[in-house]
Amino acid sequence: MIIYFYAMKYLLFFSLFAFSLKIQNTLTENQKIDKLILYIRNMKDVVFVRNGTDYKSGEAADHLQRKRKSVGDKIKTAEDFISKVASKSSVSGQPYMIKTKDGKAITCESLLRAELLRLEKRPDKF
Repeated sequence: MIIYFYAMKYLLFFSLFAFSLKIQNTLTENQKIDKLILYIRNMKDVVFVRNGTDYKSGEAADHLQRKRKSVGDKIKTAEDFISKVASKSSVSGQPYMIKTKDGKAITCESLLRAELLRLEKRPDKF
């Protein structure tokens, strides 16, 4: 329940941040992936944990972008991106985590799935 609360808190934050953006009614899969990476990049007061090391949100977004580029056309959908690139380390198998400043943690996968659902339901609003 606490994890859900924090995921929704960050979704609300992003919604307010993205309020002025105009996008088409239908996003391509590449646009969805771009938006998911941007969502991570714009998160404030959080730490991205990869293989036990803390990273800033911009560093996390850069890492996910590099991983995306390295897998090339194997990633066809935003769902593929989340499950094959943005959910866990390909080296250790450990899940990527997002920690809030108060120490609460949520998997990057859960956070991105919630954001993808929001994007797919209301792409015309953000």
